This record gives sequence, structure tokens and C-alpha cells, in this order.
Amino acid sequence: METGIIIITSWYLFNILWLIYGFAKVKSFVPENTHPINSFSVIVPFRNEAHNLPKLLESFNRLNYPVDLFEVILVDDDSEEKFQIPNSKFRVSLIENERKTNSPKKDAINTAIQKARNTWIVTTDADCIVPKNWLAAFDSFIQQYRPKMIASGVYYQTGNSILDCFQQLDLLSLQGTTIGSFGNSQAFMCNGANFSYRKDFFGALGGFKGNSTIASGDDVFLLQKAILKEETGIHFIKSNQVLVQTQTEKSWSGLFHQRVRWASKTGNYNGIYSKQLGLSVFLTNFIWILTLILSILGLIDYKFLVLFILVKFSIDSILILKTAHSYRIRIKYLITCSVIYPFFSTGVVFYSFFGSYNWKGRTFKM
Repeated sequence: METGIIIITSWYLFNILWLIYGFAKVKSFVPENTHPINSFSVIVPFRNEAHNLPKLLESFNRLNYPVDLFEVILVDDDSEEKFQIPNSKFRVSLIENERKTNSPKKDAINTAIQKARNTWIVTTDADCIVPKNWLAAFDSFIQQYRPKMIASGVYYQTGNSILDCFQQLDLLSLQGTTIGSFGNSQAFMCNGANFSYRKDFFGALGGFKGNSTIASGDDVFLLQKAILKEETGIHFIKSNQVLVQTQTEKSWSGLFHQRVRWASKTGNYNGIYSKQLGLSVFLTNFIWILTLILSILGLIDYKFLVLFILVKFSIDSILILKTAHSYRIRIKYLITCSVIYPFFSTGVVFYSFFGSYNWKGRTFKM
């Protein structure tokens, strides 16, 4: 038993150390003071978000970017309460989602892209707030590197509760994994709340064709298709000037269903690397629980449990702290959240094998 635990832990350690190495390889980007030339169509799919959309639109109003070089397309996915567009200094339109598949969000993006006027598509969510230099930084990056697709960071607006801090730490670990995998040229995940690509490149990829039966994954599956087609044109912007702020879930139940939704797409990831990484993370968290139980039952030495926990906590903390430092985020309850995480994540994985999840007032089967 102990030998198996050591082997799995060593596998996990190698994976996290490799991500830490990749994270360091992605250099921070400082936008140059260039003349804006790129045009953007910002797409915001939404359902029942009338309370959040005004804050997002106000952040668009504050953008430090020429209003003639961007437009905003809001896509209403059958909201119960209809949203009225307030007066804005930029071009904004409100359209209805044209449902064709099992994925409302992919349908919404497809619907909007057909009407988009500009060269670059940028997606974000209705519960987000974007920084004032968001599009200016994208423009500067595009002028410097000539990419075809750009991923970037997301962080939570949090309070002081354990629930909020747990979500922030969990997201930081995912962001660290994202950046590290980009640095190692093994990118497999990103976040659709801060994602951009050329409109013609989206067409060349065939859009979401091939994964429209999966409700989520409008971001990661498109990224993985892009990497298979043209890896050198896919980049991550590591810059505080493009970080998008989003909101935490308000209950543990809501968080659980959100994470189940995220987990629902992992079985369809391309490539061995992402699958072995996910398996190593799951097994290590499961062993955390198993080792605790065996220690309580007296079947293994408690000193082995303590050593295992210390090793895992130390390596996890390095990646989380590096990401938090890069994002300039202060973290809280690191130890408490690290104890909760193995139980929470293992429960999500087991539930995702046979359960369903709620999303925007709808229920989706796995």
C-alpha cells in the first residue's frame, strides 16, 4: 500500500513541478504604447443576468479603447426577464440565441459570430467586470506577436468567507495549471470569460463542430482544436492589465454543480498529457482521504500520513502562491482550504460519473 502511495505521489509531484517550470517560462507582458489598429467584437452570452449586465456594460464604458474599434453583442439565451440596453457610448446590440445543439453557450457564440463585424472575437461572461486597458492590451499583444488565438486570466471578486476563499484558491490552481501548460507547449485549458480569437480562424477551425453535444467547453475544446491546427499561433497573455474579474458561487451546492459542469468536459480532452494530469490529481486527492482513513484505523503509521500531507501541501502551495503573486491577489485560509479540497474534488469526480448538474436554471445530464 505504502509503495503505491509513494509512486502516485511521485507522479503527482513531477506533474506539479513541471507546471511550475512552465509557469516561469511564460513571461509577463507589458503592453506598449501603440496606436490601436485592431477591431474587436465582444460577445456576451447570458441568461437571467439583468442584475449583473449593467456592471459589465459600465466596465465597457470605461475601456481605454476607441469606440469605433469595438462592438458588444449581448446574446439572450431565453431569459425569463428581458434586459433593456442602457445608453452607451459604444456600439451595443442585443440579439436572441438561435438554439441548434445541446450547448446553449456555443449556440449563443455561433449566433453572435454570424453578426460580428470585426476581425477579432472576444468572449466574456455577464457576471464579469473587465479592466480599462483590456482591449488596449489585447491590441498591443496582437501587434507584437501576431497570434490567432489568445487566452488570458480570470480571478474572483471575493469576501472573507471560507467559501469565497476556497473558490479563489481553486481558481488560482487552475490558472497556474493553464499558464504552466502554455509555458510547456502543452496547453489544454483556458477560460471563456477572457478568450479571444480571429473570426476567420474560428471559421477555419469549423467552430464548435465535433463537440456541440457537450453543454460546456466553448473555450477548451476550441483551444484544443486550434492547437492541433496551428500551435504557434496560440498564446497566453500573462498581464494584470487584461485580468477579468468574475463572481464566486454563493453556496457550496452552487459551487459543486459548477465544478461538476467543468468536470463534464474533461473526459473529452484531446491528448495523453491532459488526461494523465487529471488522473494524477484525482488519485492523489483520493489517496489523501484513503491515507487518512487507514491512519485512523491504525493500518498505516500516522507519520506516513503527516509526511504525505506536508509534501502535497508544499508543492501545491508553490504553484498557488506563484499565481497569486502574478495576479497580485492576497490569499486567505490556505491550510483550511487545502484540507477541504481533497474531499470536495473527489466528490465532484465521483458524482460526475453518473449525476447531472444545474446551470442557469436548466438541468444537464452527464
